[in-house]
Amino acid sequence: MNIFETKEGIILALDSIRSNKFRAFMTILGVMIGVSSVIAMVALIQGLNSTVANDIQAMGSNVIYITEFPFNTNWDELTEKERKREPITLVEANTISELCPSVDGVAPQNHYFRPGGNVAKYKENTSRSTDLFGTSVDYELVNNHYIEKGRFFLESEDRHRAMVCVIGHDLAATLFTRNDPVGEQILFNNVRLRVVGVMEKRKTSFGEGQDNMVILPYGTFHKLFPWEKELFLSVRASSAELLDQAQDEIRQALRRLRGVKYSDPDDFAMATQASILGYYNKITGGIWVAMIAISAVGLMVGGIGVLNIMLVSVTERTREIGVRKAIGARRANVFFQFLVEAMTLSGTGGVIGIVFGLLAAFIISAVSPLPMVVPILGIIVAFSLSVGIGLVAGVIPAYRAASVDPIISLHYE
Repeated sequence: MNIFETKEGIILALDSIRSNKFRAFMTILGVMIGVSSVIAMVALIQGLNSTVANDIQAMGSNVIYITEFPFNTNWDELTEKERKREPITLVEANTISELCPSVDGVAPQNHYFRPGGNVAKYKENTSRSTDLFGTSVDYELVNNHYIEKGRFFLESEDRHRAMVCVIGHDLAATLFTRNDPVGEQILFNNVRLRVVGVMEKRKTSFGEGQDNMVILPYGTFHKLFPWEKELFLSVRASSAELLDQAQDEIRQALRRLRGVKYSDPDDFAMATQASILGYYNKITGGIWVAMIAISAVGLMVGGIGVLNIMLVSVTERTREIGVRKAIGARRANVFFQFLVEAMTLSGTGGVIGIVFGLLAAFIISAVSPLPMVVPILGIIVAFSLSVGIGLVAGVIPAYRAASVDPIISLHYE
């Protein structure tokens, strides 16, 4: 088939679509809905993945997190022995500091949650649901989160349980609308604390601020909440290259401290940036599978719609096909015309679906904390699939049209 015949086939297919606008729209609708739902989900999931990945990377590639149980623990699958596992305490933090030469910082974190939420006050200003935790002087180094105003608390203040605190950027903006927070006193759950520093603002995730917090020296935290013993540790290896060695040293030190037998597994959990990202990808992997299933059903319905409409179109245009063949059109010309028509219908549905999908994702992102990313690869794949659906769905109608006997079709009414 030469270029002229190809162009003629495309023009005839487009003319047929224009002459049956409503039917063409109804055919396009199924493909459009399938593609738009896929594009919207892909844009939101990729935005979510990008944000979470950035947050995890911001933790630092040489940081190790030590907890009582892994982050992805299924509590229903724990054995009775595992449920009785000893929590991580300050003893483990001190042991790692003393016995692990590849470690240059250990920051324990112990959080307190008051029923109804923690309340911070300064004069007439109040902040509710404020995060409170105790930690060590290594917090800044280990968490890559530093002071913006004032200073961090000192080791002597931790040791002597001084009633001082460091506050987050968001809390400072809420409580101190006019004054400099450094040196002022706040009431936190009716306990008076002197502010010695304000942390730098961290990037927000999902539209939520992470800086509505009060940080206490661990000794002060333990004085105020002696019953809160269970914590988790953030441990910084001296370098990314020493990360594996640091993990081995920590494992040996904690197994010895906690009396774990040689044949028994660890009774604590360690995680790194890579393993946390792996846990997250496992979770989102299920969402991707569901998304593929939904898109497959949507596109299959759209493909069936294209097939049905094209079969009806072949029947209605039997006389037209006979006339074309009578004046010299070959089977290949007719076959190509109807195949192009089917691919144009589904491809148009794909383009409109992509536009509506991106628009839907943008609106959802604008009115909710969910971020979005324009999925270039997803757009290419969605368009290719929509055209491919038309190609597959158009083969049978096109073959049937090409097989019409011109003599019989000329008498068809």
